[in-house]
Amino acid sequence: MIKKAIMIAIAICCVGAVGAKSVNMKRLEARLDSVMESHYDPQSPGAALLIAKNGKAIYDKGIGIADMATGEKIDGNTAFNIASISKQFTAIGALKMQEMGLIDLNNSVASYFPELKSDIWKKVRLRHLLSHSSGVPDARPRGDRNFMLTATDEQSVQYMKDLTELHFKPGTDYEYINPTFDLFYFLVEKKTGMKFVDFQKKYIFDRAGMKNVQYFTPEAKIPHMAHGYIVNEDAEVSGSDSDYAKKREKVENDYVDGKGTHWAECDYGEETFFATKADGGIYTTTHDFLKWENALRRNIIVKRSSKQKAYTPHTKVSGSKWSGYQNRENTWYGYGWFIDKTPSREVKIYHTGDNGGFQAYAAKYERSHVNVIMLENQSTVDRWTLQLEIERILREEGVLR
Repeated sequence: MIKKAIMIAIAICCVGAVGAKSVNMKRLEARLDSVMESHYDPQSPGAALLIAKNGKAIYDKGIGIADMATGEKIDGNTAFNIASISKQFTAIGALKMQEMGLIDLNNSVASYFPELKSDIWKKVRLRHLLSHSSGVPDARPRGDRNFMLTATDEQSVQYMKDLTELHFKPGTDYEYINPTFDLFYFLVEKKTGMKFVDFQKKYIFDRAGMKNVQYFTPEAKIPHMAHGYIVNEDAEVSGSDSDYAKKREKVENDYVDGKGTHWAECDYGEETFFATKADGGIYTTTHDFLKWENALRRNIIVKRSSKQKAYTPHTKVSGSKWSGYQNRENTWYGYGWFIDKTPSREVKIYHTGDNGGFQAYAAKYERSHVNVIMLENQSTVDRWTLQLEIERILREEGVLR
C-alpha cells in the first residue's frame, strides 16, 4: 500500500510538471516591449502597463510623455485619471457599508432618498444602481456645455428629482449610466455622517495601502499627474469601447511631438465630467492600483463573500438595446466590474474607463492569479484589440492558463 501511494504521488507530480509551463521572463518582456512600442511613441502621450502574477509585478513599464508641457515621462508612478474604473471603488464602499449594517442593497432607493418623490424609486433597488440594471435614464442637460464641463456629483443627480419614467423594469436589462453611481456619494454621507471622500479614504484607500490616489478637484495638486491628450484634428468619436460619442473640433493651442503629430490637451476644462467623483473621479498610478488588487485578493477591505457578490454576473450586457458600452458576446456586469465569460477562455473580471484623452483598463484572471493594469493618456489606440494581444502573449508564454 505504501509503495502504491508513493507511485501515485510520483505520477501526480509528473502530470503537474508537464501541465505547468515555465515562463521565460526575458522572452515575455521582449514580446510585451515590442507590442507596446508598436502602439506608442516615446515622444508622444502614451501608457503605463503593469502585469502581476500572484500579487507581484512581472512587467512594469511606461512609454511616452505624461505632460507635453514639461516633458515628464510616463512610468509606474504617473497618476492617470481612471475614469469609470472608479466605479469599482464606489461599489466596494457600498458593500462595506452593507457589512457595517448601514444599508441593504436589496432596499429601494426611495427608502434612502425620500426627496425622490416619484413611485419609480420604490422599484429601483440599490443593487440595480451598482449593476447598471436600474432602467434610470441619463437625462443630464448635455446641451449646456458649461454645466457638462464643471458638473459635480450633486449637480449630476438633480434631474432625478423630476424623473417619472424608467427605460425598463429594474433588473431586466442593461444600460450603462454614470449618474446613478453618484447617488452613493450622498448615501455615504446620509448613513455614515462622513464625507464621501473621507469614507473612501478611511475604509478603502488606507486599508489598501494606497498612497498615490485621490479624487479630482479643480484645485487638486496631484504628484506626477498625467494630462490627457487627443490628436488635434476634427473628428467623430464613437464606438462600443467608449461610453460617449461626440464630435471633436481642432483647437488653436496644441503640442507637436517628434513625428510632427499635433496633440491637444483634453481633460478638466476641455472635456466633460471630470468633476464628479463616485462615477469616475479617481487619479491613481499602476503601482497603487496593484495595491488595491492585492487588498481585494487578500479580503482586507471587505469579506470574501461581499467581494464575490461584486464579481458575480448580475446583468447580461450582451445584446442590450439600451447601451453599446462593452456590449460584446459573453459579457455580464457585476457590481462595479464587467465579467467576460468567453468559452474556452479563463473568466476575466475587468473594467474600462475613458474620459477626454484618458483610457484605462484593469483586468484580473482569478484562476491564474494575474492582473493586467494599463493606464493611458491618449485615446488613439484601440484598447480592446491591444489588451487581447497582451492576453494572447500571456497565454502563449504560460502566464495565463
